[in-house]
Amino acid sequence: MSAAAASVGGGAGNGAAPGVSTDVLLSVRGLRKYFPVLEGLLIKRVVAEVKAVDDVSFEIHRGETLGLVGESGCGKTTIGRCLLRLEDPTAGSILYQGEDLATMTGEGLKTLRQKIQVIFQDPFSSLNPRMKIGQILAEPMRVHRLYATAGERNDRVDELLRVCGLNPKFIDRYPHEMSGGQRQRVGIARALALNPEFIVCDEAVSALDVSIQAQIINLLEELREEFGLTYLFIAHDLSVVRHLCHRVAVMYLGKIAEVADCDELYESPMHPYTRALLSAVPVPDPVVEAERQHRVIQGEVPSPINPPSGCVFHPRCEYAVTRCRADVPDRRELRPAHWVACTEVG
Repeated sequence: MSAAAASVGGGAGNGAAPGVSTDVLLSVRGLRKYFPVLEGLLIKRVVAEVKAVDDVSFEIHRGETLGLVGESGCGKTTIGRCLLRLEDPTAGSILYQGEDLATMTGEGLKTLRQKIQVIFQDPFSSLNPRMKIGQILAEPMRVHRLYATAGERNDRVDELLRVCGLNPKFIDRYPHEMSGGQRQRVGIARALALNPEFIVCDEAVSALDVSIQAQIINLLEELREEFGLTYLFIAHDLSVVRHLCHRVAVMYLGKIAEVADCDELYESPMHPYTRALLSAVPVPDPVVEAERQHRVIQGEVPSPINPPSGCVFHPRCEYAVTRCRADVPDRRELRPAHWVACTEVG
């Protein structure tokens, strides 16, 4: 495990946000996920690897929402899929209440999956178009044998629809008969069907209109308080993240660049990449917007097949020096609970 993984994985690097339990629900240590690049028609051979996630460590406390942000292709969704075991990690550990999800198989994994659910990005493609809403919500209960009779499952379906702000009459509708916001509420209801503790929200509002986004964000917040849920909220919209999340982790090219409490990160970003991201967020006040200094990142994102040596951000960083090209920066706590992977700040 790297020094950064050791410092964060042990709990020193991710103090609980105000109002959140100090109990660590999920601890990710040294997580890596590499995808092989194959070549050949009849005989396939590995010619390279896509380093989608490269030595990532973080913790999530019970009752907390951790935002995971970064531009497209930085590895956010891959982390979520590894936590759900939709992808098998290449290396590292995923400790959920002390049990390592990365090595779990069979009935043990099936049992634990009741506690870990997901809300997908596209509420249309994630719902079976040939099943009615009632069938979609009842299916996970039937698979995990939570209720003995169909009547009990139907009662639970009615309850889930009401909790998520939908009319119970929707039980006989198909997904295509509903709006995008209504379909996403069904996706949320399905995630709640097994009474989970932890939910991965993978770009859960990015496919919705802005007005509907606000409704879904408020619903997620209400459900978190009502049922004591814990979220990993994957997003690229920084304004949405600020409204919902307690802490934020910023990713760049498969690595975490900065972790801090939400308000602290937005008011005092320290990593050059985080500063550039936040400077690109428009301000609704035209006077303030006109006077703001925008930090434009030069160049293109390097390929994860052949990432830069040293700090992966150094080819585009205005503060890069010679050692940035050779040394992989350890994550340092520059302020209380504010961790930055950069040798040139602080």
